[in-house]
Amino acid sequence: MKEFMDKDFLLTTETAKKLYHEHAENMPIIDYHCHLQPQEIAEDKHFRNLAEAWLGAGNRYGDHYKWRALRARGYEEDSISGNIPGKSLEESDYQKYFQFCESMPYFVGNPLYHWSHLELRRYFGINDIINAKNAKKIWDAANKKLETLSAREMLYKFNVDTVCTTDDPVDDLHWHKQMNADKTLKVKVRPAFRPDKAINVELDWFGDWVNQLAKVVGYKIDSVKLLCKALAERIDFFHEMGSRLSDHALDVLCYAPATEAEVEAIFQKGMKNEPISVEEQDKYKGYILVFLGKEYAKRGWTQQYHIGALRNNSKSMLKKIGPDTGFDAIEDAVYMEKLSALLGALDAADSLSKTILYCLNPRDNYALMVLAGCFQKEGVQNRVQVGTAWWFLDQQDGMRQNMETMMQVAIISQTVGMLTDSRSFLAYPRHEYYRRLLCQMLGNLVESGQYPAEELDTLGKIVEDICYNNAKKYFGF
Repeated sequence: MKEFMDKDFLLTTETAKKLYHEHAENMPIIDYHCHLQPQEIAEDKHFRNLAEAWLGAGNRYGDHYKWRALRARGYEEDSISGNIPGKSLEESDYQKYFQFCESMPYFVGNPLYHWSHLELRRYFGINDIINAKNAKKIWDAANKKLETLSAREMLYKFNVDTVCTTDDPVDDLHWHKQMNADKTLKVKVRPAFRPDKAINVELDWFGDWVNQLAKVVGYKIDSVKLLCKALAERIDFFHEMGSRLSDHALDVLCYAPATEAEVEAIFQKGMKNEPISVEEQDKYKGYILVFLGKEYAKRGWTQQYHIGALRNNSKSMLKKIGPDTGFDAIEDAVYMEKLSALLGALDAADSLSKTILYCLNPRDNYALMVLAGCFQKEGVQNRVQVGTAWWFLDQQDGMRQNMETMMQVAIISQTVGMLTDSRSFLAYPRHEYYRRLLCQMLGNLVESGQYPAEELDTLGKIVEDICYNNAKKYFGF
């Protein structure tokens, strides 16, 4: 019987072990998409205990993966994402933590089982099996480490080179300014432009957000032309602050050709919170996405399209604890024709910037990767590419399928590798998980005679490129 999560965890061949230990293991990390809070890096947050670092501070902000698993166990919501009524903060924290530990054996086969043990081992040097029996011992040892293991130290421990946070166009980027001037910070923290609120014209808070943007830019925004002007100004500001990426949550991808007059009429309806049809959404959102894509191309940015989330499925929990708390799922809309038209419109205008496409439905991997191959450009490696397995697909089966499809219909050697997409500073072992799976898959090709052993040095270089070098070159970092 193989030892639990030994140094060759997930590596079953000599070639895989060589690729991982000699090439992947010590490469730096560029985390080009995450949801870490810039303030916590700027202030070098110290976590009060393992419960806060692992599960969240009790303010409905934390690791959704862990929350969803605990909900399936039937625990009270306040003992998962909140604070337990009638208990002190210390008591509440420990109960949340203990529930997680006692649940761990029941997460058999779930990536949380591996991730959580990797987190204990890599951050805290704790090799104990997570269960109720070991809970108090782990709690005491981890909390002792947390006296010196701050947010920045967590990043340094994993050799994180760059972090790209996710930021609204109205954000003043105060914490990024502070970090840009901080000579003691050993990680580059860049903002990433997330203009979803400018695009989602059908939502009831659209007008309020536009008015908020107007206050930031200093003039009234009463037309789509002025909205675009304001967005371009904010892109310039983000660029000055070091941003080189945008990010879009395109849950249901919308695109249809439209005139400025048509889009203006839809904008006015959005400002008045009037009903907007699906056809109108296609026209308005397509227009804004094309405009933004052109602005990104002017500045040499990369745009990211995260496609296919079905949001806020539990209306009762949305009302109770708000959005982005772990009640999203996988959309199954068909969107390839609209995506092709959107990319095609930018390509026709010679304004298609570097683009990364992510799908939440594994059904779409093949279609996306084949479509991406239609929009390559002379002099730019992998201009349009499909990103790593995302969100619910960020596990062994999902990552293997994603990488296998890349090998078959794209060029995996040119991809920009893994990201965390996480709200947790303890998420960086997921890069290790990805790298081990990558090396195992590439090693299998050599061991099965599908790739020559004579090219092992080249394969090692490819592994290093996927882990770090490709992202550094692609994003211009």
